[in-house]
Amino acid sequence: MDEYADIRFRVKHDVPVFNRPFSQVAEEYAEAQQRRANAGEVSQARAMNIKNKINGPLNTYVGSTQVHLITQDRWSEYPLWRRETGKGRRNSVISDSTIRIEMSIFAAIMNFAISKRYVPAHHRFEGMPKLKSNRRDEFTLEEYRKLHTKGRKWMKEATTPQGVWYRQICYNFILIMCNTGMRPPEAKNLRWRDITTAKDKDGQEILVLYVQGKGKTRKLIAPISVGKYLDRVRELSKATQPDDHVFTIINGKPAKWLYRDTVEELLKYTELREGPSGIPRTTYCFRHTYATLRLSAGVDVYILAQQMGTSVKMIEQHYGHVNTIKHADRVLMGIGGWDAMHNEMNAEIDELEAKAKTVQSIKAKQTDKPRRPKR
Repeated sequence: MDEYADIRFRVKHDVPVFNRPFSQVAEEYAEAQQRRANAGEVSQARAMNIKNKINGPLNTYVGSTQVHLITQDRWSEYPLWRRETGKGRRNSVISDSTIRIEMSIFAAIMNFAISKRYVPAHHRFEGMPKLKSNRRDEFTLEEYRKLHTKGRKWMKEATTPQGVWYRQICYNFILIMCNTGMRPPEAKNLRWRDITTAKDKDGQEILVLYVQGKGKTRKLIAPISVGKYLDRVRELSKATQPDDHVFTIINGKPAKWLYRDTVEELLKYTELREGPSGIPRTTYCFRHTYATLRLSAGVDVYILAQQMGTSVKMIEQHYGHVNTIKHADRVLMGIGGWDAMHNEMNAEIDELEAKAKTVQSIKAKQTDKPRRPKR
């Protein structure tokens, strides 16, 4: 009779009759996300990431705990537990951005449990602990000039055929990324068929790229000068058919890591590996550089948000959408001066190289032994 009374009490007060461990509910949630991925609602990578986070830190933290016993305190204590027990990828320190992602999945699982009536609504977590946002440092205009000019010198210092190939590809890859604002996953998925040209309202030719990343497809525009960088990549590549990936390794296979080691080598060579915050720069910094320099040129934040496939909130704490091709002239505002700067930098480098060759030639003549006069 006591058992029946307990059941009646639970039903009356909206307390779950049958308890479930967090791991079981989390597995159900992961399966639901996988079905969404199979239907194309979210990316497969997102579903896999959720599964990995569940099977890793989340189950370690509360996997065996009955879901109705997980309190707000357990939620709030997660960051400290994670820092004390977890290890990061680079310097053995878990980043706040990683913790934030894991906590968002943690909260989503509890919301899933509420929707399934496994726990009452008051089990919903409130607020997110304050966590720092580890934003990658952009390159300033002067740093970008340094990267561009010293990059050419670095490219020419390669000593092996393979080194020459990778340095040339890496150099042009960086120019493309800094002038398009593509995400690294979008660059990884880019194929030759995804690149075409169009004209803006003034009849100026522009480049249009159809990119895919984060489970979505979008189009972005770029100045026609980016086409020159892509032409250089095509000339170097063994994979140039429409369905082939644009960025490949030397044998023509897709570049899984987007020249990560070579990019790091160049950043160290130019003494730009770490930004002002002390965080090592990665390929995502090229996208951040694009956004910063475009905003500095006066590009409307709403237009830039659409161009970059993000929200205005991520750029300037606002939100909006516009058609980028319709406003290509505004997206590329000031790009003429940007291209002129590249031409100016190239001219400066060419002039310095020409002077260096002249000096070497004069020195070579001076060291030659004078010929004896004929008798």
